[in-house]
Amino acid sequence: MRSNDVTHDPSEGSSGASRVNCHSSRQRPPLRGLVTSFRGLMTSFSSLMTSQLCPPPPAHWRAGPPRPRWRPPRPRWRLAPDAACPATLKMALACSLRFRSVPAALPVAAMSPSVAELLLQRLEREAAGPGGGLCSLEAAAALGLDHQTLVGAVKSLQALGEVIEAEARSATRWELSPEGAEVLRDGSPEVRLFRSLPAEGLPQSDAMKLPGGSVGFSKAMANKWLRLEKGAPGGPRVFRAVPEVQDTVQEALRRLHRGETETVPERERNDLKRRKLLLEVTLKSYWIRKGSAFSTAVARPETELTPEMLATGSWRQLPFKPYNFAALGLPPAAGHLHPLLKVRSELRQIFLEMGFTEMPTQNFVESSFWNFDALFQPQQHPARDQHDTFFLQDPAEAPELPPGYTAKVKKVHSQGGYGSQGYKYEWKLEEARRNLLRTHTTAASARMLYRLAQQERFSPVKYFSIDRVFRNESLDATHLAEFHQVEGVVADRGLTLGHLMGILQQFFTKLGITQLRFKPAYNPYTEPSMEVFSYHEGLKKWVEVGNSGIFRPELLLPMGLPENISVLAWGLSLERPTMIKYGINNIRELVGHRVNLQMVYDSPLCRLAA
Repeated sequence: MRSNDVTHDPSEGSSGASRVNCHSSRQRPPLRGLVTSFRGLMTSFSSLMTSQLCPPPPAHWRAGPPRPRWRPPRPRWRLAPDAACPATLKMALACSLRFRSVPAALPVAAMSPSVAELLLQRLEREAAGPGGGLCSLEAAAALGLDHQTLVGAVKSLQALGEVIEAEARSATRWELSPEGAEVLRDGSPEVRLFRSLPAEGLPQSDAMKLPGGSVGFSKAMANKWLRLEKGAPGGPRVFRAVPEVQDTVQEALRRLHRGETETVPERERNDLKRRKLLLEVTLKSYWIRKGSAFSTAVARPETELTPEMLATGSWRQLPFKPYNFAALGLPPAAGHLHPLLKVRSELRQIFLEMGFTEMPTQNFVESSFWNFDALFQPQQHPARDQHDTFFLQDPAEAPELPPGYTAKVKKVHSQGGYGSQGYKYEWKLEEARRNLLRTHTTAASARMLYRLAQQERFSPVKYFSIDRVFRNESLDATHLAEFHQVEGVVADRGLTLGHLMGILQQFFTKLGITQLRFKPAYNPYTEPSMEVFSYHEGLKKWVEVGNSGIFRPELLLPMGLPENISVLAWGLSLERPTMIKYGINNIRELVGHRVNLQMVYDSPLCRLAA
């Protein structure tokens, strides 16, 4: 059996291990003085060596010299550099022996300074005070770093306190676009077309195929470098109009590329920008100076006081980040009202302040009788067409209508009455009973006025409603098939058009809308009628915000209201004032699948007062 040597590392001096040979009788280590723990380890190792896990000890183990002064040995097993020890033996040594490992020195690369430290070292060479400092762009170039990486280090140092001072700056410079770089290399399209065109000219169709033809033809014609003979044989023909041209575009781009911006007039730069040959780039940078607590050593202050710091007392020597008692807390996680609901709440408050009472408008499905016929709108009116109204299939008809009132409505439509000749057509009950999605909340106003007429004694009233209506309309920037209508109704004796305009002016002023225009209009159930327009700053035009008028006698008298009663009415959509208030140009960005939920989160409280 070959001997298994144990070597002594000469570099360890007196701390080296004694000669040990586990399988030879030439020299054995004294066992006296071995500690109990070591005896247990050796016992475990011996049992493992005698098992089938390890082969006999290899010959490359050799004994080291004894210590000059003996002490209880701590054998250190060390493989020779050329050893080929089996993996099981390595595992056994690792598990059973206590190695005295020599810590290796960290490589220089692992101890390289951070970006913040590099910046501080670079800044240390600069003079202190207002005149000193360095630009973040120049510092990034000098240190060979990406500018955004350096900006991140600047923000990290700012968070540490007064280590540095950083002033944000911005500068504008001109850069060539990819098309501009091509022009700088090959020349402008109009010059390339001119130089490619032969002296005898070419048909226009062939000239457009030359280099720069499709882009430079119009520019060359505008510069009067080319002339076009439309009556030439074979069709329009293009000829040179001047003997030679100078490529001023290429020359201007060359000077801009060299940084000679001031040599190119502003008008010429703007022209190159319009042609997409030049880009105006804004560079954002920081001017960095030393702070009052400047230091090249980055020491991040502690943000938490831990139990370990209290137990060891280390908190006395540690720097702590000061509390910012002026900082705002995180907003609580909660729901947010849609801008429509905010404006609706404000409109409702305005109506209540003006003394109005809210009408019940809980039924989206309405009969054609209350939606059209009771409002003196004929049954053949285009608004009652399927192209403008959503009719229901189930239930298709209303179960019942007020019989006496229905007969009066039929008579005023077909025969006239109350000073009106009517529409002179055959009024059909089946048409009046058709169910639909209401097209306006005026149907609810008709119900409320009918209920008012049934009272024994008339009393003046002011009603309002804010609810949803439906119309089969084409979608655009200001129209939807489903929207909200705001309606107001005032019933009293002696009311005139002047009263209506005054109420509308007061109402819209409370909304914060002061630029109003009134335009005469036609409505089947009001006479006179007016459309209300407001100027939209976003769309830069006047948009319709409401409709108004005085209810016709053919609508009021069949209900049973006294003849001297006038009813003022107006309506507007909820969406358009909301668009004006929040600066939204497209109604589809307010309602529908294109709504930005962040807009709902960020929209401020609604205050409609002017």
